[in-house]
Amino acid sequence: MQGIWKYHQWLPKMKEENRFTLGEGNTPLIPSRSIGRMLGLEQLYFKLEMLNPSGSYKDRFAACVVSDLQQRGVPFCIATSSGNTGAALAAYCAAAGIKCYMVVTDGAPAGKLQQMQVYGAETLMVRGFGLDSGVSARVMEGLSAICGKAGTAVQISAYQFSPAAMEGVQTIAYEIAEQLPAADAQVFSPAGGGGLTLAVGKGFSNYAAAFPDFKMPRLHCVQPVGNNTIAGALRKGASVAQAVSRSTTTISGLQVPHIIDGDAVLQICRASGGTGYEVPDETVLDCQEKLAKMEGVFCEPAGAVALAGVVQALEKKEIRAGDPVVCLVTGHGFKEPVSAAAIAGRSYAASFDQVADVFGYIQSRIND
Repeated sequence: MQGIWKYHQWLPKMKEENRFTLGEGNTPLIPSRSIGRMLGLEQLYFKLEMLNPSGSYKDRFAACVVSDLQQRGVPFCIATSSGNTGAALAAYCAAAGIKCYMVVTDGAPAGKLQQMQVYGAETLMVRGFGLDSGVSARVMEGLSAICGKAGTAVQISAYQFSPAAMEGVQTIAYEIAEQLPAADAQVFSPAGGGGLTLAVGKGFSNYAAAFPDFKMPRLHCVQPVGNNTIAGALRKGASVAQAVSRSTTTISGLQVPHIIDGDAVLQICRASGGTGYEVPDETVLDCQEKLAKMEGVFCEPAGAVALAGVVQALEKKEIRAGDPVVCLVTGHGFKEPVSAAAIAGRSYAASFDQVADVFGYIQSRIND
């Protein structure tokens, strides 16, 4: 069986004919060619989740959701998203012939909205949703009531709302365990509501239970400073995550002011020996550009958050040069044309009136 269903023993029970896939999963874990050397790390790796079918790790979630909807015979999907969940569900619903209604967060990137719409999803935006905790709570209450009447649930990529479907995201950990079975690995995960980080931690726990020789990596939670609900609490030793009144980070996908899976993330990261890192948006955007120009890895800003955490960990002297370090690169750069345009604008571009002038310019640059 293709896709995440390779790991069906750890996934929700589905009849084989209902195991839906578009070929998600089995994403590469590649060694750094330049950034690791620049940072003084001997074993820096990037898990390229943006190579999933719709361009993010959320396809693993969508595969489980659509499989469940098919098994239940439900002809529609109601979900909320800041972008990637919506794009993933829209793609998988389109392929399965399921109608998709997507309530998107205020300010969701145009590229992600367009992607949902290309797949045929109906997109509905609510002012303040995803940014203001009060508005977000009211939206969720109303959507849950609608879904409850239909005998289904709002699809949200978080354990608090969709624990079974999030088991699909746990397959990231199974792949890393097979791709990098080294001891003392350190895995850096970006977090908004914390679902991805919790999924990776749960996945490692499942794998360790099945293979006693496997050594649990240390799992670190990285958040933008403007949405510090988990990372700060993790570092300070707090027992619960802390909601913020309004998310102020510009990093799309990580603007989640409420706790969601935060408390469970604290527990699983601590149990692994990991901690939290708060990174400025500016550092994230710098890492996004470095990934593109030094590694050929074009990711959206949220996909560079893990690397920003690694940079901070090195500044704090909390990882060693020889440690195997894994950054989760969560989504493709094509999803956010604004950030892509900013990077492209810092690259040299020119036009020439004469063909020969092009040759002269190239030769002068080579000679330099």
